[in-house]
Amino acid sequence: MNPVDLNFRHLHAFVTVARLNSFTRAAKVLHLSQPALTKQVRHLEEVLGVRLFDRDTRSVELTRAGTELNPVAAQLLSEAEALVFNTRELAAKARGIIRVAALPSLCSTLLPIALSRYRERHPGVSVVLRDVVAQQVVSLVKAEEVDFGIGSEPGGDPEIRFTSLLSDRMVVAFPPAHSLRQSKSVRLNQLLEFPLILMATDSSVRKLVDGAFASIGRLVRPAFEATYMSTAAGMVKAGLGVAIVPSSAIPIGEFTGLLTRPISHPSITRELGVLEKSARSLSPAAEGFLRIVKVVASTTSIQ
Repeated sequence: MNPVDLNFRHLHAFVTVARLNSFTRAAKVLHLSQPALTKQVRHLEEVLGVRLFDRDTRSVELTRAGTELNPVAAQLLSEAEALVFNTRELAAKARGIIRVAALPSLCSTLLPIALSRYRERHPGVSVVLRDVVAQQVVSLVKAEEVDFGIGSEPGGDPEIRFTSLLSDRMVVAFPPAHSLRQSKSVRLNQLLEFPLILMATDSSVRKLVDGAFASIGRLVRPAFEATYMSTAAGMVKAGLGVAIVPSSAIPIGEFTGLLTRPISHPSITRELGVLEKSARSLSPAAEGFLRIVKVVASTTSIQ
């Protein structure tokens, strides 16, 4: 037997006849002529090489082979119908799971807004957010552990497709009574006068900041380092120094009560965008969520 000769339409015909014990009634239920239904059952018998029904002018009975096939065929049809239904549900974004990796600052600001809007339209879809540093965003996307990532540009990695989403400039955050409050913008050289709170060395923000200081011939040594933006904000509030953080992090609640000023240096801005695995397409649910993320990024002030 060649498996490709099996046809769900023929199985459906067989199961219906078996349930009703009648070709006439089954043909009516299936909206087929009786000869067409008989042909489908006979084709199935030919493919399987067994007789499935004993029939005469008065009755239709399952053979031993038909009796054994009936529950198996019914289960196959049930699973096939469930598969079709589930696939249509996913295509309609009615349910499913979306996994996204993003920088912590975006997981605290832009993404919750997008999630709220998406949830209103698609309450059956679950979204899992993983807040990680830039390199981990890339790694998770490449390993296909997430549908897509949002982070800084990975620098020409052929496995990653990058689409710019927003520009994120660095700012300095400080207490309201700090002397920097008199400045409209701050130069890098000025910041060297104060204890600096910088992000951890494996973060994209730190690499950008170190590169900016290197461009003016200075090697910065921070007084404190933090992995999370909220920690940096807490250090500033405790009077431990001033923090260089991305503007996208400022809406985080922990920065409430602090002042910020832009840093006047041409290379102190980074591009943030969507990271996708090259040559891979998103699920309909992930595509729908990404569209909302892009709208929020273009219309919501997080900078």
